[in-house]
Amino acid sequence: MEAYASVLNYAIPFFVSLLVLEAVIARLKGARVIRSMDTLSSLSSGLTNTIKDVLGLTLVIVSYGWFVEHLAIFEIRATWLVYILAFIGLDFAGYWVHRLSHEVNYFWNRHIVHHSSEEYNLGCALRQSISGFVSITVFFLIPIAFLGVPAEVVEVVAPLHLFAQYWYHTRLIGKMGFLEKIIVTPSHHRVHHAINPEYLDKNLSQIFIFWDKLFGTFQEELDDVPPVYGVTRPVRTWNPVIINFQHLWLLIQDAWRTRSWAAKFKIWFMPTGWRPSDVAENYPVFGIKDVYHFDKYDPKLSSALQWWSWIQFAFTFASMMYLFNRLGAIGFPGALVYGGFLVLSIFSYSMLMDKNPHAWWVETLKSILGLVFIYLQGDWFLLQTILPGGSWAVAAYFLLSALVSVFFVVYEVQPSVQNTEAKASILG
Repeated sequence: MEAYASVLNYAIPFFVSLLVLEAVIARLKGARVIRSMDTLSSLSSGLTNTIKDVLGLTLVIVSYGWFVEHLAIFEIRATWLVYILAFIGLDFAGYWVHRLSHEVNYFWNRHIVHHSSEEYNLGCALRQSISGFVSITVFFLIPIAFLGVPAEVVEVVAPLHLFAQYWYHTRLIGKMGFLEKIIVTPSHHRVHHAINPEYLDKNLSQIFIFWDKLFGTFQEELDDVPPVYGVTRPVRTWNPVIINFQHLWLLIQDAWRTRSWAAKFKIWFMPTGWRPSDVAENYPVFGIKDVYHFDKYDPKLSSALQWWSWIQFAFTFASMMYLFNRLGAIGFPGALVYGGFLVLSIFSYSMLMDKNPHAWWVETLKSILGLVFIYLQGDWFLLQTILPGGSWAVAAYFLLSALVSVFFVVYEVQPSVQNTEAKASILG
């Protein structure tokens, strides 16, 4: 846990630097590939996933080490060839887990957040799941476990394999010649993120594109079919916590509402998007029919509210990095509470980004909880030991954030909601 957290001290600045570089290049080219609140939603999703991963909140039913111990037919040393074999094995497993995530209703819930942005930029890569509580990747690693690839090799290669999937989430790089035949390129992955009928559920590979060509899921980016991004049932929110569980909530509702007992069971394992016929008829869900003519999700926020949202993110990010660098001192129980509080913070400021009129009381609840933690500990998770007076500053922030949230709800959110309702009544 602490080792992974220390790696993030280097990985996070690197990823953020590339994201900033993409924004600068896009601006110089006059290309509109980034929207402020969409990017903030992506970054916030990255925080939730990172917190979950560092705290180890994913259940592994059977460890890779167990498979090696019980199934290996060879005992091999960790040479550079073994590292290459492990990388290829992880990529094979990644393809099939990715494919299941696109093709099975239940597994789509753990992947929808990655496709939820209606833009396509490096920020999309940060939209990672917090709803996948059980890891199934290990079962697709059985082939390299048979060969005896050591567990410590896989542990080293796994984060490298994950980080190598970041760079191709961009519109600023065109086709890359002969590399298009070997690795996943930005062109390949643009196809994967597109909702055009020609592109749906294609190019599922993660590093090597030959898996798609081998298993029949490859599609080249076509010059006359510009990719349109998002999901066919738009999420219509900036809130990464809601996005992570939106599809699961629909499945639960459908399973409850359908009159068919068979459908209550099979809905979880049917192709993604399948719904019982009686529920689909009585409880229709909006879906995009014409991918070239639909309104992207874009609530109109004042500049002040956008700036405040970024300030909230910055404080949450700094708080997360403090947690990661003090894990040993805080301990796991305290880190679990701290991590939950950070996720609540992200949920709260994302509600305000959505112009949700209930955002004020969620932010107030968050601030009260923060003040209670400070009162009970006499400190903010040992902050006083390295920054005297730091807890007072954190307490002042909590009070300010609650007041500012109330201000925006009263003077910007509620008037906007009332105006929308008035227009709806006139049109109705």
